[in-house]
Amino acid sequence: MSGKQNSAVGEQSPAGPKKATKAPKPESRLAMIRRARRINRELAEVYPYAHPELDFENPFQLLVATVLSAQTTDLRVNQTTPALFAKYPTPEDMAAAAPEELEAIIRPTGFFRAKAKSLIGLSAALRDNFGGEVPGRLKDLVTLPGVGRKTANVVLGNGFGVPGLTVDTHFGRLVRRWKWTEQEDPEKVEAEIAEIFPKSEWTMLSHRIIFHGRRICHSRKPACGACPIAHLCPSYGEGETDPEKAKKLLKYEMGGQPGQRLSPPPDYPGKPAPTLGEAE
Repeated sequence: MSGKQNSAVGEQSPAGPKKATKAPKPESRLAMIRRARRINRELAEVYPYAHPELDFENPFQLLVATVLSAQTTDLRVNQTTPALFAKYPTPEDMAAAAPEELEAIIRPTGFFRAKAKSLIGLSAALRDNFGGEVPGRLKDLVTLPGVGRKTANVVLGNGFGVPGLTVDTHFGRLVRRWKWTEQEDPEKVEAEIAEIFPKSEWTMLSHRIIFHGRRICHSRKPACGACPIAHLCPSYGEGETDPEKAKKLLKYEMGGQPGQRLSPPPDYPGKPAPTLGEAE
């Protein structure tokens, strides 16, 4: 080996050896809680009009609509329930329904046979066990056919003003993306999120998270580049980060499209949804 080669081997690059970059410290629980509560505050500013996206006029209608919303969109339920409640306005009426007639009305919501069985069963239970009224307690609601904790919390929070967390697919997806929990089981998710927020926030927190999941933080293609809370999100970059491309992914009023309710609240800034006839 020549001296020139020797000297080349012994030399270090001008920049010196590279230092190993330190892995970021894991977020403490206190820091996570502070970030979670800040996300809630900022979502409240983005969606001051957040609300349940099912049309209803009383707790019975809300209960029925929530049962129908399984495995379909709130929009499809809202397009179906006007004819349903015109024919069966009370639990007594629905309990006495001929299954095939009820099935024909709710067919657009999917799984119509199982849903019809649940609706007739829960209506009969309301008639026989609760004086024809929807009970305002979780332990009573979950005894009704087709009613689990999620449905019960929707009814309690929006029909009776009793705080509750609605852990649907959007809620679960977002709280995991935000690293508030790693749980997959809805009841475990509910328990962990309940420890982060005061009870008074539970119902509106649920609406805000579900609104955000339906409009911006989608399952397959989240619109990261158009997200108003991207600076607080540990999963930023999972979706489209280009602002212009991300804008095209926005839905409902955020994307200039009609909402899901045929009769939205007065403060809703978007357009009402079309009726079933108008949509076809």
